[in-house]
Amino acid sequence: MSMTSAYTRRGLLGLFAVVSGAALAGCDRKPAAAVGVSGAAGPSSPVKGKVGVPILVYRDPECGCCEAWADIARAEGYAVTVENRADMAAVKTRYGVPDQLASCHTAVIGGYAIEGHVPMQHVARLLRDKPRDIRGIAVPGMPRGSPGMEMPDGSADAFEVTAFGSDGKVSVFRA
Repeated sequence: MSMTSAYTRRGLLGLFAVVSGAALAGCDRKPAAAVGVSGAAGPSSPVKGKVGVPILVYRDPECGCCEAWADIARAEGYAVTVENRADMAAVKTRYGVPDQLASCHTAVIGGYAIEGHVPMQHVARLLRDKPRDIRGIAVPGMPRGSPGMEMPDGSADAFEVTAFGSDGKVSVFRA
Protein backbone atom coordinates (compact mmCIF):
# COMPACT_ATOMS: atom_id res chain seq x y z
CA MET A 1 0.00 0.00 0.00
CA SER A 2 1.47 3.29 -1.07
CA MET A 3 1.34 6.48 0.95
CA THR A 4 -0.74 8.12 -1.81
CA SER A 5 -3.55 5.51 -1.67
CA ALA A 6 -3.59 5.58 2.15
CA TYR A 7 -3.86 9.35 2.11
CA THR A 8 -6.62 9.21 -0.49
CA ARG A 9 -8.64 6.70 1.53
CA ARG A 10 -8.12 8.74 4.69
CA GLY A 11 -9.14 11.88 2.82
CA LEU A 12 -12.26 10.20 1.47
CA LEU A 13 -13.19 8.96 4.94
CA GLY A 14 -12.72 12.46 6.32
CA LEU A 15 -14.84 13.93 3.54
CA PHE A 16 -17.54 11.32 4.19
CA ALA A 17 -17.53 12.22 7.90
CA VAL A 18 -17.89 15.94 7.13
CA VAL A 19 -20.69 15.41 4.59
CA SER A 20 -22.52 12.99 6.91
CA GLY A 21 -22.25 15.44 9.78
CA ALA A 22 -23.62 18.26 7.66
CA ALA A 23 -26.51 16.10 6.43
CA LEU A 24 -27.43 15.13 9.96
CA ALA A 25 -27.04 18.63 11.39
CA GLY A 26 -30.79 19.01 11.38
CA CYS A 27 -31.00 15.88 13.53
CA ASP A 28 -29.39 17.50 16.54
CA ARG A 29 -31.53 20.56 17.11
CA LYS A 30 -34.54 21.43 19.14
CA PRO A 31 -37.78 21.88 17.18
CA ALA A 32 -38.74 25.18 15.65
CA ALA A 33 -42.03 26.24 14.12
CA ALA A 34 -42.88 24.01 11.17
CA VAL A 35 -42.66 25.61 7.78
CA GLY A 36 -45.36 25.53 5.14
CA VAL A 37 -44.90 22.20 3.37
CA SER A 38 -47.40 19.56 2.47
CA GLY A 39 -48.48 17.83 5.67
CA ALA A 40 -46.69 20.14 8.09
CA ALA A 41 -48.53 21.42 11.13
CA GLY A 42 -47.31 24.56 12.79
CA PRO A 43 -48.03 25.79 16.28
CA SER A 44 -51.47 27.08 15.22
CA SER A 45 -52.65 23.64 14.09
CA PRO A 46 -56.42 23.41 14.61
CA VAL A 47 -56.23 19.77 15.77
CA LYS A 48 -54.58 19.32 19.15
CA GLY A 49 -53.47 16.06 20.73
CA LYS A 50 -55.33 14.48 23.59
CA VAL A 51 -53.74 15.57 26.84
CA GLY A 52 -51.98 12.71 28.57
CA VAL A 53 -52.39 10.12 25.79
CA PRO A 54 -49.23 7.97 25.98
CA ILE A 55 -46.81 7.72 23.05
CA LEU A 56 -43.83 5.36 23.20
CA VAL A 57 -41.06 6.52 20.86
CA TYR A 58 -38.35 4.04 19.88
CA ARG A 59 -35.26 5.79 18.61
CA ASP A 60 -31.66 5.09 17.70
CA PRO A 61 -29.56 6.62 20.51
CA GLU A 62 -27.37 8.35 17.90
CA CYS A 63 -30.21 10.40 16.39
CA GLY A 64 -31.20 13.77 17.87
CA CYS A 65 -34.12 14.61 15.57
CA CYS A 66 -36.13 11.81 17.16
CA GLU A 67 -36.00 13.64 20.47
CA ALA A 68 -36.99 16.85 18.67
CA TRP A 69 -40.11 15.09 17.31
CA ALA A 70 -40.86 13.77 20.82
CA ASP A 71 -40.60 17.33 22.19
CA ILE A 72 -43.19 18.47 19.62
CA ALA A 73 -45.52 15.67 20.77
CA ARG A 74 -45.00 16.72 24.41
CA ALA A 75 -45.84 20.33 23.52
CA GLU A 76 -49.13 19.05 22.03
CA GLY A 77 -49.98 17.42 25.37
CA TYR A 78 -49.06 13.79 24.72
CA ALA A 79 -47.36 11.79 27.50
CA VAL A 80 -44.17 10.79 25.69
CA THR A 81 -41.74 8.07 26.71
CA VAL A 82 -38.56 7.68 24.65
CA GLU A 83 -36.76 4.36 24.53
CA ASN A 84 -33.29 4.12 22.98
CA ARG A 85 -32.91 1.02 20.83
CA ALA A 86 -29.97 -0.13 18.77
CA ASP A 87 -32.21 -2.67 16.98
CA MET A 88 -34.52 -0.28 15.13
CA ALA A 89 -35.00 -2.69 12.21
CA ALA A 90 -36.50 -5.23 14.63
CA VAL A 91 -38.80 -2.56 16.10
CA LYS A 92 -40.06 -1.63 12.63
CA THR A 93 -40.66 -5.30 11.79
CA ARG A 94 -42.54 -5.81 15.06
CA TYR A 95 -44.95 -2.97 14.27
CA GLY A 96 -45.35 -3.81 10.57
CA VAL A 97 -43.63 -0.76 9.10
CA PRO A 98 -42.93 -1.44 5.40
CA ASP A 99 -39.28 -1.04 4.43
CA GLN A 100 -40.06 1.65 1.85
CA LEU A 101 -41.68 3.83 4.57
CA ALA A 102 -38.86 3.56 7.12
CA SER A 103 -37.53 6.60 8.94
CA CYS A 104 -35.33 7.17 11.96
CA HIS A 105 -37.84 6.53 14.76
CA THR A 106 -40.99 4.51 15.34
CA ALA A 107 -43.66 5.57 17.83
CA VAL A 108 -46.60 3.58 19.13
CA ILE A 109 -49.88 5.20 20.20
CA GLY A 110 -53.37 3.78 20.59
CA GLY A 111 -52.35 0.52 18.92
CA TYR A 112 -50.97 2.29 15.83
CA ALA A 113 -47.41 2.72 14.61
CA ILE A 114 -46.23 6.24 13.77
CA GLU A 115 -43.13 6.09 11.57
CA GLY A 116 -40.87 9.09 11.33
CA HIS A 117 -41.60 12.80 11.33
CA VAL A 118 -45.41 12.69 11.13
CA PRO A 119 -47.09 16.03 11.93
CA MET A 120 -49.16 16.02 15.12
CA GLN A 121 -52.38 16.95 13.29
CA HIS A 122 -52.16 13.59 11.51
CA VAL A 123 -51.57 11.74 14.77
CA ALA A 124 -54.62 13.48 16.27
CA ARG A 125 -56.78 12.52 13.28
CA LEU A 126 -55.60 8.91 13.51
CA LEU A 127 -56.65 8.77 17.16
CA ARG A 128 -59.93 10.56 16.49
CA ASP A 129 -61.00 8.44 13.49
CA LYS A 130 -59.45 5.11 14.59
CA PRO A 131 -59.41 3.59 11.09
CA ARG A 132 -59.55 -0.22 11.25
CA ASP A 133 -57.94 -0.86 7.89
CA ILE A 134 -54.54 0.63 8.66
CA ARG A 135 -51.73 -0.35 10.98
CA GLY A 136 -50.05 3.03 11.10
CA ILE A 137 -48.96 6.22 9.37
CA ALA A 138 -45.55 7.33 8.17
CA VAL A 139 -43.41 10.09 6.74
CA PRO A 140 -40.68 8.11 4.96
CA GLY A 141 -37.08 9.21 5.33
CA MET A 142 -36.22 12.44 7.09
CA PRO A 143 -37.56 15.28 4.92
CA ARG A 144 -36.20 18.73 5.69
CA GLY A 145 -38.89 20.92 7.23
CA SER A 146 -40.93 18.05 8.65
CA PRO A 147 -41.61 18.15 12.43
CA GLY A 148 -38.26 17.72 14.16
CA MET A 149 -36.32 18.30 10.94
CA GLU A 150 -36.68 22.07 10.65
CA MET A 151 -33.75 23.79 8.97
CA PRO A 152 -32.18 27.06 10.17
CA ASP A 153 -32.50 28.52 6.67
CA GLY A 154 -36.18 27.51 6.41
CA SER A 155 -35.53 25.08 3.57
CA ALA A 156 -38.01 22.24 3.28
CA ASP A 157 -38.78 19.21 1.18
CA ALA A 158 -42.33 18.41 0.13
CA PHE A 159 -43.64 15.30 1.88
CA GLU A 160 -46.85 13.37 2.35
CA VAL A 161 -48.11 11.33 5.26
CA THR A 162 -48.73 7.75 4.21
CA ALA A 163 -51.01 5.14 5.78
CA PHE A 164 -50.03 1.46 5.71
CA GLY A 165 -52.01 -1.66 6.43
CA SER A 166 -51.18 -5.19 7.54
CA ASP A 167 -51.99 -6.30 3.99
CA GLY A 168 -49.15 -4.15 2.60
CA LYS A 169 -51.51 -1.56 1.14
CA VAL A 170 -50.10 1.98 1.21
CA SER A 171 -52.13 5.16 0.67
CA VAL A 172 -51.98 8.90 1.35
CA PHE A 173 -53.28 9.87 4.82
CA ARG A 174 -54.72 13.37 5.08
CA ALA A 175 -55.49 15.24 8.28
